[in-house]
Amino acid sequence: MFKEVIVAENAGFCFGVKRAVETSTSANEDNNSTIYTFGPLVHNKNVIDFLKEKGISHIDMPDLDRLGPEDTVIIRSHGVTPEVMKQIKSTGVQVTDATCPFVTAIHKRIKEYYDLGYQIIIVGDENHPEVVGSNGWCNNTAIITKDGSNLDTKAKKICIVAQTTEKKANLDKVVEVISGLGGEVVTFNTICSATKERQKSAEETSRIVDVMMVVGSRSSSNTTKLYEICSKNCENTIFIDNSSEIPKWIFESENIKKVGLTAGASTPDWIIQDVLDKLAAYTEGCR
Repeated sequence: MFKEVIVAENAGFCFGVKRAVETSTSANEDNNSTIYTFGPLVHNKNVIDFLKEKGISHIDMPDLDRLGPEDTVIIRSHGVTPEVMKQIKSTGVQVTDATCPFVTAIHKRIKEYYDLGYQIIIVGDENHPEVVGSNGWCNNTAIITKDGSNLDTKAKKICIVAQTTEKKANLDKVVEVISGLGGEVVTFNTICSATKERQKSAEETSRIVDVMMVVGSRSSSNTTKLYEICSKNCENTIFIDNSSEIPKWIFESENIKKVGLTAGASTPDWIIQDVLDKLAAYTEGCR
């Protein structure tokens, strides 16, 4: 039996994701149109299944032609390019923009400095929908990098931004590399406060436990980064989607006294609670 389960201070839904989910469900309740999200609303199968039960499904570019004025499209928290937004609106659908305000702020920075002649560099995952959307605000000319490796540009003016869920260490690496190339460099730390707090509390918790559990989808960028951070501090860090994936050895080992738990920004409260409920039967205390 564990002595305690320690939940990281900041875990689970962030403001942007919670806002997008609530916007979608409210839209479904408030009108008679068919509700779609442009792309999966969040990177979490449990949430997608929940939305399907509410009658909300997602569509992609090839599906736009079959939509009309009787339909509503929710723009997810990751945001989209100006061109994609133009194409969605051209179908005549009702559009509700649930882009996270932190992401919108990045779009404004990118457009402002691109218009001033700066080469935009985005620190993040090139295939992540947030980065794809952000790149559209500089006409898809951004240089996208994870850590600055193989990064070479002769631009005299450079503006650096980061994916909202990126690790600060990766942003710092890119800034260091670019600063060494000379020229004018403007850097904006656009990693959102929720990400910073979640990563900080996950790191602190993983240092004091025997097992660290990261709850969320493997397709979630921010959850994967939490796993990477925790793994550096706790060799027994495990990545689970929900309570059904908790390995049996956790309950069988006599050497496990403290279990830590954190969750990604797209992990809903009910999934976290299911994990805690399953652990509770083997735990003397939870904090």
